[in-house]
Amino acid sequence: MLTVETRPAVSPFEAKGMDTTALRGAFLGQGLFENGEIRLIYSHYDRMIVGGAVPAGDTLTLDQVKECGTASLLDRRELGVVNVGGPGTVTAAGQSYAMEKGDVLYLGRGLGPVTFAGQGRFYLTSAPAHASLPARLIRLAEAKNFTTGAAETANHRTIYQFIHPEVMESCQLVLGYTKFHGGSVWNTMPAHLHDRRMEAYFYFDLAPEARVFHMMGEPSETRHLVVANEEAVLSPPWSIHCGAGTGSYTFVWAMAGDNVDYKDVEMVAMGDLR
Repeated sequence: MLTVETRPAVSPFEAKGMDTTALRGAFLGQGLFENGEIRLIYSHYDRMIVGGAVPAGDTLTLDQVKECGTASLLDRRELGVVNVGGPGTVTAAGQSYAMEKGDVLYLGRGLGPVTFAGQGRFYLTSAPAHASLPARLIRLAEAKNFTTGAAETANHRTIYQFIHPEVMESCQLVLGYTKFHGGSVWNTMPAHLHDRRMEAYFYFDLAPEARVFHMMGEPSETRHLVVANEEAVLSPPWSIHCGAGTGSYTFVWAMAGDNVDYKDVEMVAMGDLR
């Protein structure tokens, strides 16, 4: 079963007047993981798609998504798959990829239908693609990583880059995830902006009772979303993005837009946040 929800773009002027319900309806992705289903959100921000596929021991096939206007999703798109569950298999163009938790799979334009099987819980991100590039399965040991922050500021973390220019070539999708060291809960601090691309956050490995307070909005007009396990946030190019959790968690970051330069950001001083 395939379900697709379309999210129109929201300007910063509209966001200023939104209450909690409206903010969550525009920017928070809930209920993406349901046994036996593929659930997608089609965003007008850089035409990014985020979603989840849960075969639950059976098989699911992702092919035509009407909102994309093509016979098959990958006719004019690329796809990033992150397994956040048990062992599973993803198959495309006759090639099967066995994925453990934490593995990332890149599928390029033109590979046709994609089938998911096993006990995996597959987080999906997709962006328009201008070229056909080779598929690649990237395991944690193959990702580029660096550690930043400090325990004293509660943001000691390691950033793993998978679909990234220093690891492999993609068209515009850039993806990785961030893991925290003991006692650290703040992500992406200090906050920043990147006006040339949007970003989607996906939080996982939170305890059922834990929450992440995800900060968003213009630097002078910040807002927040309270996010639970396996929920996503659509972060517009005009918005800051950072957050703090009530316990340990991991988050996937995925970007699409004008370039693939991870460092193309504008830092926001803490004193400028309101």
